[in-house]
Amino acid sequence: MKNTFPFTLFALLITFSSCKSGQSSSPSATENNDNMVLIPAGTLNMGGDNEQADPNEYPKHPVLIEAFYMDATEVTNAQFSDFVQATGYQTVAERAIDWEEMKKNLPEGTPRPHDSIMQPGALVFTKTAGPVALNDPSQWWRWTIGANWKHPAGPTTDISKIMDHPVVQIAWEDADTYCKWAGKRLPTEAEWEWAARGGKENMIYPWGNDAANKGAPKANFFQGFFPFENTVKDGFEKTSPVRTFTPNAYGLYDMAGNVWEWCSDWFDFGYYKKTDAKIARDTGPTSAYNPYMPFQQEKVIRGGSFLCNDDYCSGYRNARRMGSTTDTGLNHTGCRCVKEVKK
Repeated sequence: MKNTFPFTLFALLITFSSCKSGQSSSPSATENNDNMVLIPAGTLNMGGDNEQADPNEYPKHPVLIEAFYMDATEVTNAQFSDFVQATGYQTVAERAIDWEEMKKNLPEGTPRPHDSIMQPGALVFTKTAGPVALNDPSQWWRWTIGANWKHPAGPTTDISKIMDHPVVQIAWEDADTYCKWAGKRLPTEAEWEWAARGGKENMIYPWGNDAANKGAPKANFFQGFFPFENTVKDGFEKTSPVRTFTPNAYGLYDMAGNVWEWCSDWFDFGYYKKTDAKIARDTGPTSAYNPYMPFQQEKVIRGGSFLCNDDYCSGYRNARRMGSTTDTGLNHTGCRCVKEVKK
């Protein structure tokens, strides 16, 4: 896939990923169940649980889920590094930019940016000086040349001391390619929500219904006043090592917070309204549609990140669903993989 324009959250922000032809496939890693948890089959009652739910989380509807294995943790920098060393893979954020491909995900008439910024890079969160309108993400996201999975916040940063943290700045294609190399795949949106709920019905969060800010830290998210003051009550301003917080009832870590996780499904804002009350198989939509940005093609992201809080996105709720363009690199987005159960 070619890297285009990471426009998912910011219609007013001129930002970039890269764009060139996709990489050839590489031999699969040895298949095993290390670091994977068996998720049982069942019927997911999919959708919003409380007053924070967005319209795209309704109506609740039953989905039949087959048993599958899921990584207990998000893919780490160490794991992704092994993949890159074995295959020579170059992520989307590291590739050269192709304007002809980029503009396909932009509103018609968007001017071509200056050559000085048409260089490989990704989006990096930057705290604001004070309160800002929360409907304008361009105020806290910055296009950063040289930002990629090895340099999450720009060329002066590296991952040498955070190898046990989740890999970030990976586009959907990067996540999909990694999972295939590992003999796995990305989860469907329904599989992800089923796993996050941990076998508990109608619970708001992976840990239950207690508010995220109540009691001891339950996940890595933004405490304080987004996007300018993070009290770091949970001990981490950015990503945290996997397995830091208590897992859910299935033994899965960071299903809430730390980093958003790519899913295999296209993001169709109104897809739930197209389902019926009968138990459906987990097929997902055949195309993407976001009425707020109809010009771009998005895949589902789930689970929230270290930037989420109740005042902004409440992304750590089990039912919370968002979309991101497949070429988008962000320093709060990663992935985890799943695998079929052999019959």
